[in-house]
Amino acid sequence: MKECTIKHNGNRSYSCTVELTLQVIGGKWKPVILYHLSRVDCLRFGELKKSMPNITQKMLTQQLRELEQNGLVNREVYAQVPPKVEYSLTTFGLTILPVLNSLREWGDTFEQRLESV
Repeated sequence: MKECTIKHNGNRSYSCTVELTLQVIGGKWKPVILYHLSRVDCLRFGELKKSMPNITQKMLTQQLRELEQNGLVNREVYAQVPPKVEYSLTTFGLTILPVLNSLREWGDTFEQRLESV
C-alpha cells in the first residue's frame, strides 16, 4: 500500500485518494443524488427534489453544481419556455456506481442488523 503524503490538485489538498474521493462524493446528499440519477436516464430538478424531500432547494443546487464541476453529472439545458433542465450521470459518473451499490448493500445489511436487535 502506498504511503499517504500531502498532495495538491487545483484547490484540493489531500493525503490519500480515499480522502480525495470523499471530497468529491462525500457529504449527506451527493451519494443520494448520484443514486437517484443512477436509477433513470435523467431527472429534472423538481423530480430530484421530490425524491429527496428533506433537502433544500439551495443545497440541491449547490450539490448538483459541485457534481457537475467534478465531471460526475451532466446538466442539459433546453431552449424552451418554460425552461427545461435535465440532469444525468456522465460516463465518468457511471464509474462510481459499484461504490454506491456497495454502500447500499452495506446499508441493507446494517438495517437488518438494527431490526434484529
